[in-house]
Amino acid sequence: MPDLSFRVENAETVQFAAAPAIDFHLRIDNSPATELIHTVALRCQIQMEVTRRRYTPEEQKHLLDLFGEPGRWSQTLRSMLWTNTSMVISSFQGGTIAKMQVPCTFDFNVAATKYFHGLEDGDVPLCLMFSGTVFYADEAGAMQVAPISWDKETRFRLPVRVWKEMMDRYYPNSAWVNVRRDVFDRLQQYKMNHSLPGWEQTLERLLDQAELKESEALVAS
Repeated sequence: MPDLSFRVENAETVQFAAAPAIDFHLRIDNSPATELIHTVALRCQIQMEVTRRRYTPEEQKHLLDLFGEPGRWSQTLRSMLWTNTSMVISSFQGGTIAKMQVPCTFDFNVAATKYFHGLEDGDVPLCLMFSGTVFYADEAGAMQVAPISWDKETRFRLPVRVWKEMMDRYYPNSAWVNVRRDVFDRLQQYKMNHSLPGWEQTLERLLDQAELKESEALVAS
């Protein structure tokens, strides 16, 4: 009966895809090595172990929206679900390397996006937990099916630069913000009323007005 082990050897940006994605180069080994594996239907849940790294003062400011004030991080800092993914691994004997593609989003309503964006450098400690089904040949050559044990997992430290380079490639100097339709309608009406050429100019004007009001309020107090 197969006994699979997993290890991430590398991670890199998918260069040409419809949406941002990262390829994890996954090393899979089986014991006994002589056993023929026909197919593996693999599922993977990826958790970000956010307590297993240090944060600069600037990163702490960027992550206030997720974890609150740093003084409370002993209560608020917990491992976060990044994503679930699946793949099919073709026939091998002994061991193989497969590319596990993980789609990524730049939607700032998603906690993982906020977390990655808030980091300056270093890496993100990940825990990859595997499950699925193995189709293999027994000693007589007959097809057999076995589940992957739920205790199969591996850890990998994903460089922050990989995520940032990926987003710079797919969304250069851009960010995505999802708002309710009624809020967008008000913003669009404001843009038209003031004959502003683009959304950046619209948001800049609103921000400038808000900062001016804050400054006047501070002076008045």
